[in-house]
Amino acid sequence: MDFDFELILAVAFLVTFAAWLYDRFVFAPKRKQILEQMAPEAALVLDKNAKLRLANTPKWLLEVKSYFVIVAVIFGVRSFVAEPFQIPSGSMLPTLEIGDFILVNKMDYGVRLPVLNSTLISTTEPQRGDVVVFKYPDNPSLNYIKRMIGLPGDVISYHNKRLMVNGQLVDEELLAELPVSKNPSREPVAVFAENLDGVSHQIYKSYRRNPLEGDWVVPEGQYFVMGDNRDNSADSRVWGFVPEENLKGRAFYVWLHWDEFFSLPSFKNNGLIK
Repeated sequence: MDFDFELILAVAFLVTFAAWLYDRFVFAPKRKQILEQMAPEAALVLDKNAKLRLANTPKWLLEVKSYFVIVAVIFGVRSFVAEPFQIPSGSMLPTLEIGDFILVNKMDYGVRLPVLNSTLISTTEPQRGDVVVFKYPDNPSLNYIKRMIGLPGDVISYHNKRLMVNGQLVDEELLAELPVSKNPSREPVAVFAENLDGVSHQIYKSYRRNPLEGDWVVPEGQYFVMGDNRDNSADSRVWGFVPEENLKGRAFYVWLHWDEFFSLPSFKNNGLIK
C-alpha cells in the first residue's frame, strides 16, 4: 500500500489550522468577554484549562487546535526547507546504503507548492551529477532517488557499461574489485570513480551482462537519471524520463544509518552526499 506522508501532513495542517481559526474567531472572543465580566478574584482561581473551557468551548476543538503550531512547523520545514527520507534499496550503492536516512534540500530546483509540487519561486536548475529525489513518474505517491545524468536536450548513450553524454565518454577510473562478501549487492562488482561534469563519485558495475543499453534524447522539461549501482537500478533506462514538475529536491546529507528495526542506529555514514 502506498503511503503519501506529504499528503497526510498537508491534511493535518489544514485541519488543525481550521480548528485554530474557528476557535480564534468564534470562541476566543466569548471567553474573553466572560473573563472581563467576572470578578477579579473569581478569574484568579481558574486554571488555564478552565479558562479555555469557558463559553462552552468544545473539548475536541481545543484538542485539535493544540496541535496546530507543531504541525505547522513540521509542515513548513518539510515542505520548504529540508525533508528526510530513508533509502529503501541498493540502487544508489556505493553512494547510499539501504537504511541510510538522508536530508533533501527543498529550496533547490525552486520553492514548490506542497502536494501539487508546482513551482512558486524559481531558484537553481538541476546539474549533472546531483543526487535528486523525485516523484516516480508512473506513481507520484512514490519517491525515488537517483543521480542526475541528462538535462533537457542532452543525448545520452549507454553501451558496454560505458556512459556517454553528448558524444563524450564520461571519465571513469577503476578503484577496486569487490568479492561477494564485501558487497551489499551480493555479487562481485567493480568499483569505479566517475567524473560527471566535475562531480566525482563512485559507482558499481557487475560482471554480468546488462541489457539496459540504448540511446536517448532528453526532451525539454524532462531529465534522465540513473542509479550509481548501474546493473541493479531501475531508472530512466527502464521507465523513461523524469518531468521537471516531479523533482522534489537535491539530497545533500546522510544523518543516520539504521539497518533494521531491532538493530541499533549508527552514524557510520554521516556526511555530505557526493
